[in-house]
Amino acid sequence: METSFEISGNTRLAGFFGHPAKHSISPKMHNLAFAMCQIDARYLAFDVLPEHLETSVQAIRSLHLLGVNISMPHKQHVISYLDGLSESAQLIGAVNTIVNDEGRLIGHNTDGIGFMRSLSEIKVDVLGKEITVLGAGGASTAIICQAALDGVKKINVISRLGNNFEKMTAKAQNMRQNLPCEIVMIEASQQRLIKDACQSSCLLVNATNVGMGDLEHEIPFIDPQWLRKELAVYDIIYHPAQTPLLKKAKETGAVTANGLGMLFHQGAAAFELWTKQEMPAQIMNDIQK
Repeated sequence: METSFEISGNTRLAGFFGHPAKHSISPKMHNLAFAMCQIDARYLAFDVLPEHLETSVQAIRSLHLLGVNISMPHKQHVISYLDGLSESAQLIGAVNTIVNDEGRLIGHNTDGIGFMRSLSEIKVDVLGKEITVLGAGGASTAIICQAALDGVKKINVISRLGNNFEKMTAKAQNMRQNLPCEIVMIEASQQRLIKDACQSSCLLVNATNVGMGDLEHEIPFIDPQWLRKELAVYDIIYHPAQTPLLKKAKETGAVTANGLGMLFHQGAAAFELWTKQEMPAQIMNDIQK
């Protein structure tokens, strides 16, 4: 889809702060949306080193940017430079979107929102039900927190012992006191408990990096024999589009999805925060090309 318009003295800027940043497909997504919605704005990716994060955040104010998306390794460190946090960002403890509200910088986290919204596309309803999430890192935390906020009844979290497991255990204890959601931590070696979790869940989510890169031929934590038609499987990896986990799940006839829908919807939620307009749905087709 070819879209363009002139840059003027009134053109606003939005951006992506990460390190590295060149891999991001967010500029393509947001610039298409700005053009289609006839919003006088542009979106650029900036490779921001950790030692330059504070001055880069200050530039959002001084240059009157609409806001920025925040990627690794800045999602947690950026919080100390902001004026406030949304409920989800505060609960997750990480920010992926900053909104410039007339000079006040408010941090949001749309990762979990993007995940939950994308479930409607595959017609999977998890509210009031039980799900299982593989992994306890940043993406997993965003998904778990948003699912709990939205009304998922029970979340099983499968992870190896370590720093992420300990952090998620502490967060789960805090969430139990404030949200009507049961969160159960299961160590990756407890195969019987993992099998039981898969059998009682309506959705299995892979929020690890197992299935991509050097691990592209592997399946995380579970025995593929535990997959079944009634267990929808969502892998947040989108390159490759079909991980071994998704291939095995498809063989059972289960509903499956990769992470492209989550990517689109988290970006769309950020776009809405900046512009108060919805991102055109047809952009989803363009970012897959």
